[in-house]
Amino acid sequence: MTRADRVAALLDGRGVDALLVTAPANLRYVTGFGGSTAIAVVGPELRRFITDFRYVERAAGEVHGFDVERGDRELLATLERGWPDGPLRLGFEDDHLSVRRHGRLREALPERVELVPAGGVVEAVRAVKEPGEVAAIRAAAALADEAYRTLAGDGLVGRTEREVAAWLELELRRLGADAAAFPPIVASAERGAMPHAEPQDVAIAPDTLVTLDVGARLDGYCSDCTRTWATGTPAQELLDAYELCLRAQQAALAALRPGMSGRDADAVARDLIARAGLGERFGHSLGHGVGLDVHEDPRLSAGNEQALEPGNVVTVEPGIYLPGRGGVRIEDLVVLTDTGAEVLGGLPTALTVVG
Repeated sequence: MTRADRVAALLDGRGVDALLVTAPANLRYVTGFGGSTAIAVVGPELRRFITDFRYVERAAGEVHGFDVERGDRELLATLERGWPDGPLRLGFEDDHLSVRRHGRLREALPERVELVPAGGVVEAVRAVKEPGEVAAIRAAAALADEAYRTLAGDGLVGRTEREVAAWLELELRRLGADAAAFPPIVASAERGAMPHAEPQDVAIAPDTLVTLDVGARLDGYCSDCTRTWATGTPAQELLDAYELCLRAQQAALAALRPGMSGRDADAVARDLIARAGLGERFGHSLGHGVGLDVHEDPRLSAGNEQALEPGNVVTVEPGIYLPGRGGVRIEDLVVLTDTGAEVLGGLPTALTVVG
C-alpha cells in the first residue's frame, strides 16, 4: 500500500471523497515532490498532482502514481476543471490553508464540489515512520552529533552565543546536511532560563551552563538534540538542576513504550520534577514528533491521550528553568519499537564540561 493509499483509506472516516493537499511537508510525503510550488488531490480513485512550468520536468522524475498536470499561474484556478461527474466532497487542510486561499479555492471549484475541513489526515499517517524514514532521521541525528563533538573540542568560553550558533549552521552544511533543521539555540548563563532564547552577541563566560539546541535536515528529514554543557564549575543550584533534569529524562526514556499515551509519558518526567519542588520550572511538554517537520505528531504532552505506536519518532526533552540564574534541557530523539524506545543519537547525557 502506498502512502497515498493509506491517506485515501482514512478519508471516508472524515466524511470526504478526496483530499486537497497543500502543506509542503504533506505534499512531499504523499507524492515524493521536493519542490516549493504544487498541490495534490488524493482519493481512492483520484490522484492529481498540479505544479507550474518551473517544476513540470522535476515532477516527472519525482512524482509517481499521480497524474501530473501543468497548472495555471494560480494553481488553485486549475481546480476549476478535471473532476469526475457528480457531487464530490473535497477535504482541505484547514490547519494550513489561509482564509484568502480558501476564498480563491471556493471561487475556482465547480458548485458541485463541496469543501469540507479535513486537516490532520496526512499528519496522522506521517506519525508512524517507515524504516527508511527512521534511517534518514538517524542519519540527520548523526550529523548533529558530529557537530556537537567538534564544538566540544573547540570550546565555548569567550565565543559569543551568536558566533557559536552561526558556526553550528555552517558545520552542519559542511558535514553534508541540506541545512539546519531550525535556527540553533545557544543560551548561556541566566539566558538559559529562556527555553527558546535567540543567540545574542554575548560572550560565553566560564563556570556557567550553556544550553545548545541543534538539528540537521538531511534528505528532507530533521533531527533535534539539546545538550546543556558546563564551562567549568557552575553554582551548586545549577548542578542540582542538571542532575534532576537528567533523572527525569532517564525515567521517561525507561518508561516510554507503545500503548502509553502522550500524557502518561509527559507525566513520568513532570511528576519527578514536581516532587523535587520545581514543577513550575518545567513549563513545556516533554516532547514532540520529528520527521519532515521538526515539530509534528505525536506530542508527549498533558493534552494528548492518544496511544503511542511503534514507528513514532519523538523527542524526550525535560527542562528546568530558573529565572535570573540559568536553565537546563536535555533532549534526545527516540523511535518507538515493539517493546520500548531506541535513542537515535549517540551523545552522552552526563554533564559535559567544555572550556
